[in-house]
Amino acid sequence: PNLRPRARGCEDCLATGDRWVHLRMCLTCGKVGCCDDSKNRHATKHFASVGHPLVRSIEPGEDWAWCYEDLVDL
Repeated sequence: PNLRPRARGCEDCLATGDRWVHLRMCLTCGKVGCCDDSKNRHATKHFASVGHPLVRSIEPGEDWAWCYEDLVDL
């Protein structure tokens, strides 16, 4: 499917006024979360809470994805 990011920043950080380092998008639902270098690690927390295993970077110039279940780049 042609999935698009649901927000222009980490949805949870935007809601609390916090900051992030890099952004990841869930390839199941489009939720945008912050990376593990960010203090809140919202992309990983999204996987832990709902089980959506695939994310991709939505940083400019980056073209990679990650599977939390298999711990591998795609």
